Amino acid sequence: MSERLSGHTLLISLIATPIRHSLSPKMHNEAFAKLGLDYAYLAFEVGNEELADAVQGIRALGIRGSNVSMPNKQAIIPYLDEISPAAELVGAVNTVVNKDGKGHLVGHVTDGTGAVRALAEEGVDIKDQIITLAGAGGAGTAIAVQLGLDGAKEVRIFNPKDAAFANAEKTVEKINSRTNTKASVTDLADDAAFKQSIAESSIYIDATGVGMKPLEDLSLINDPEVIRPDLVVFDVVYSPAETKLLKFAKEHGAKKAINGLGMMLYQGAEAFKLFTGEDMPVDYIKDLLFKEEN
Repeated sequence: MSERLSGHTLLISLIATPIRHSLSPKMHNEAFAKLGLDYAYLAFEVGNEELADAVQGIRALGIRGSNVSMPNKQAIIPYLDEISPAAELVGAVNTVVNKDGKGHLVGHVTDGTGAVRALAEEGVDIKDQIITLAGAGGAGTAIAVQLGLDGAKEVRIFNPKDAAFANAEKTVEKINSRTNTKASVTDLADDAAFKQSIAESSIYIDATGVGMKPLEDLSLINDPEVIRPDLVVFDVVYSPAETKLLKFAKEHGAKKAINGLGMMLYQGAEAFKLFTGEDMPVDYIKDLLFKEEN
């Protein structure tokens, strides 16, 4: 990388916590190098308490863009000047573009399209399917909305009755009023309803972060009877590459057990386009990431 850096190098940031495990810096920096672009991508440990200062830093330093991950995807919106229609519908942002480098910050969301594309690459079509989705945070909300936009039959969201539950209720209203998909939200503590929903679904998506450090020893599914030979299990976590959920799903015969690496790749490719105006060399990056992580 040192050979590429210059006094003209443009910085892209990633603000989240925890974040040191992220593959995004490697993905973007390798893509910059491949295309000969004078950019650098760095990760910064930033939570909600530091978020306002971090956003001001993006403006003050002329940082050209930033990816945003947990726990900042919703909290960052009040600090931005503008958000895209998709981000407004989702109520969360994972990509911020500093328009022309002049301090006008525009929020976008690419998680949902990344997830749907990752499933499609695995031969999984979400159209007309019943899907159970655990998690109503930024990623879960983006996925739920995109499933609605792309024609899922039903999206059944499960989340604890915390602050995100109220957001999930709003998401359900948006999906039901603006798409042809039927959406619902249920307390994750209702174990019987959770298991019944999965039994009636062809796809189960875990967007909770359970299975990622420091929760790597946990899984929302521990009953072998929940896993069926025709069930697709998709965990948005990609580090570790095989969460406890995915290992359990494989051991008990799920049709497919897919980690979040593909979602990370494709949402990153869309963000890359927003940052640089160039197409990410996806096949090249995919070979690098999948070879090293699987």
